[in-house]
Amino acid sequence: MGAASSREDHLSDSEEEAGEEYDESEEQDDYEDAKDEHTSSSERRIPGKSPSSSSSPLDDIDARLKALKLKYPSKSSVRNAVKLYLHIGGSSPNAKWVISEKLTTYLFVKTSEVGEGVDGDDGSGQDRDDNSGDSWWVLTVGSKIRVVVGQDMQLKSFGDQRRVDFVAKGVWAVKFFTDDEFKAFMRKYQDCLFENTYGYEATDNNKVKVYGKEFMGWANPEAADDSMWEDPGSVTPVRRSQDLREEFEEAADGVGGIQSLTLGALDNSFLVSGSGVQVVKNFSHGIHGKGVYVNFSDGKNFKRGASFAQSTPKKALLMRGETNMMLMSPVADGKPHSTGLHQLDIETGKIVAGWKFEKDGTDITMRDITNDSKGAQLDPSGSTFLGLDDSRLCRWDMRDRHGMVQNLASASAPVLNWTQGHQFSRGTNFQCFASTGDGSIVVGSFDGKIRLYSTNSMRQAKTAFPGLGSPITHVDVTYDGKWILGTTDTYLVLICTLFVDKDGKTKTGFSGRMGNKIPAPRLLKLTPLDSHLAGANNKFHGGQFSWVTEHGKQERHLVATVGNFSVIWNFQQVKDSSHECYRNQQGLKSCYCYKIVLKDDSIVDSRFMHDKFTVSDSPEAPLVVATNKKVSSFSISNKP
Repeated sequence: MGAASSREDHLSDSEEEAGEEYDESEEQDDYEDAKDEHTSSSERRIPGKSPSSSSSPLDDIDARLKALKLKYPSKSSVRNAVKLYLHIGGSSPNAKWVISEKLTTYLFVKTSEVGEGVDGDDGSGQDRDDNSGDSWWVLTVGSKIRVVVGQDMQLKSFGDQRRVDFVAKGVWAVKFFTDDEFKAFMRKYQDCLFENTYGYEATDNNKVKVYGKEFMGWANPEAADDSMWEDPGSVTPVRRSQDLREEFEEAADGVGGIQSLTLGALDNSFLVSGSGVQVVKNFSHGIHGKGVYVNFSDGKNFKRGASFAQSTPKKALLMRGETNMMLMSPVADGKPHSTGLHQLDIETGKIVAGWKFEKDGTDITMRDITNDSKGAQLDPSGSTFLGLDDSRLCRWDMRDRHGMVQNLASASAPVLNWTQGHQFSRGTNFQCFASTGDGSIVVGSFDGKIRLYSTNSMRQAKTAFPGLGSPITHVDVTYDGKWILGTTDTYLVLICTLFVDKDGKTKTGFSGRMGNKIPAPRLLKLTPLDSHLAGANNKFHGGQFSWVTEHGKQERHLVATVGNFSVIWNFQQVKDSSHECYRNQQGLKSCYCYKIVLKDDSIVDSRFMHDKFTVSDSPEAPLVVATNKKVSSFSISNKP
């Protein structure tokens, strides 16, 4: 399948009640969805319905029931009164919102029982606090919804409409009758989310404990200094009318299909499968055409005597002017750790060495490797690269301790030289890392923390951003080090590293402590409906900036993968504090304006090609999207 806009239909309340025939003339409302006025907004392909009346349906219901002289409680007499809607039809042309309950109530309940069929409402009409053992805050709405308060809800608020949408075994919308009721719900939701995430009651003291005094803008984003988001060094204009056009699509070779995608900045890119590496050609409109195929099962390709695993590589790293590739395979399925790697000579198509990870004579493991800096893969003489394990950060050198290139022909498994790094005594739970243009390092951790290390030391982080409660599974950084993109299962977090030091100089958090005027991060999220359509078990992975390797050039887009979706955000638009998405929001600013590339199969990876492949009629280099079976290339073009 090709590219499509992200999808959030123009929601109206001219909807039938769930489960019964409905005369549209009987009940209509002014319930409209927030809709961006430009094509990069989160807009659905499914057209919604427009309201035909501004009168409230509840007023109509009240009038009719009162005419029947029934005893009917007014909404003003019902505590936590709301109206509940359900989205049905998924992404089909008949998709719509239906009224699930015309008048019901919600409660936030703290309970140790969150399983199916457990009623959290004790009948008192009060929020119940259960302090016996482990307990969680749960949101109940009427008799139909009972969900643990957390990021999995993908809750999205519409302040101007007094409405929230969320996922709970379906996509729901709750509408409040007054602004005060909506604001009270949001305050309670934020407090419950904090407590469920960190295990502390949402008091000011506990927020200081979680975030630290320097990061109180993260706890209270409305009071944070956003001036640094308006980066004066960024001159990339916001292009609001852009289309994605599929240029190439090719079936993949190799047993097991595509496992990973490695893009080159020169002539070739690489598709790693379960049986080998497929070399493909780079063009200005994408990648296609098949060249050399290196088969892992060919004994001639592997250096005999290597003692580490030869399973499907999960990491491929280009080096030495993109003439060599380091392939790292996990020791055990389901775990990323490896005891060594293979070195592939791309020009000959042969595996020339099997390297071991070793420190002080002892074999150790690595969970990830990356280049010394962005663009280091283009250095034809490069012999070093970075390594990461749960509690280790280091630099490896393929030369021996005297700086000599090791004799690969005489060594059954040459040992990499640990030249710089640190093994941390306490559990840091490092998960992923990336490097800037000058070689500074950003590391993401299981606890959600993101640490910044300068080029001079791997022992002490210059800056440590607090976690938002979700593990960081992937991290990327711009070439200039000003912006960091962390990936979690349910959202991306974009962090500005800029600050002004005591001398009035603007620096990044890689070079010094950022003080107490640290900008609050921004979240990049799917709408509840898109999140639901992406699938319950699908998670964000591989969030990336577009690819530049030169000073003075600015990344223009961000891309991440979830399920069958490749999701693209306009970087400048996300940074724009006046952007429509951020109006009437509470808490951290969240951007829902994106484009979606929808594929038939689950997407393995999505990445932008190097900036050098940008053509004159496009604001960006092509986007490459790989599924297990196919690889596709898309160009971004300006609409006429």
